[in-house]
Amino acid sequence: MYFKISEPSDFRCAKVLKLKNLAQNFLEVEKMVNLLWMHGGACNGNTQSFLNAEEPTVIDLVTDFGINILYHHSLSMEFGEQVRRLYEQILNDEIPLDILVVEGTIIQGPDGTGHYDMLMDRPKKNWIWDFAHKAQYVVAIGDCACWGGIPATKPNPSESIGLQYMKEERGGFLGTQFRSKGGLPVINIPGCPAHPDWVTQILVAIATGRLEDVVLDDLQRPQTFFKTFTQTGCTRVQYFEWKEPVEEFGQGTRKGCLFYEQGCRGPMTHSPCNRILWNRQSSKTRAGMPCIGCTEPQFPFFDLAPGTVFKTQKVLGSIPKEVPQGTDPLSYSVNAALARAVAPKWAKEDMFVP
Repeated sequence: MYFKISEPSDFRCAKVLKLKNLAQNFLEVEKMVNLLWMHGGACNGNTQSFLNAEEPTVIDLVTDFGINILYHHSLSMEFGEQVRRLYEQILNDEIPLDILVVEGTIIQGPDGTGHYDMLMDRPKKNWIWDFAHKAQYVVAIGDCACWGGIPATKPNPSESIGLQYMKEERGGFLGTQFRSKGGLPVINIPGCPAHPDWVTQILVAIATGRLEDVVLDDLQRPQTFFKTFTQTGCTRVQYFEWKEPVEEFGQGTRKGCLFYEQGCRGPMTHSPCNRILWNRQSSKTRAGMPCIGCTEPQFPFFDLAPGTVFKTQKVLGSIPKEVPQGTDPLSYSVNAALARAVAPKWAKEDMFVP
């Protein structure tokens, strides 16, 4: 698809140049696209990720793709009454709002009032509700905005909720039937945090009128990024094939698969983390860290109960409780037994020479 960037660097650069040319043609006949970024209940991690985007960068969004960032809490110079005036102009239709980006949960507590998270004498949830119904498109960035994330984990004292989901249940703050003025539901770009290039490339697609490239899956995630699994491109996939496990931390960069003992969710998690590398060079699994499944709505899994973090949950002490999508525990256990029985000698060896 148009925004897939799994090619070598020179091809990626050529594709970005092509995007810029398309954007320039678009900007010759169109005005700039207005974007407003709202921050709810979150750690600001998605903003920190966003600021490190490379393909394209945040500066490219403005200079090459015509995105006018009306306000972002970490980028804008406006504050206080200046921001209030901007918000009022948007709500009064004096300034059109093309893209609303929400980072963080919608905090509804206490008792649905939203008074735990106030902004200029109003619950922030009220501002977000009003802006969502003014925007042409609404984009949720990160797990918290998409499905509630860690803040929505029980007992959830802040009454946090995602924009259009509460964990895997559709509805959320805006409701099941919500559609922005452009006709789409909330576009979910999950992750804890989301990869910066997932964010900037989707914003470019919207800003340049390439909505046909933003095909959403059944959880409203762009398929161009979330159709494949984290396991795709993992450097230890050969060990997964032969069912050879990492028995303890420290072996994860040298031998074995992290799925069987260390709780890696790579085979069940939709993300391109091993196709579109972080900082262009690595990923959790490449660094010996289990995938924690942070792009899925159930994250954090098992509500972080003791004994569930970095530990594969098993049935009868040997069969993983959760198996890769498209199979079942019985079929998987039979396949695993056969694979281990015929595994080549090299699959049990350290991949590096001491």
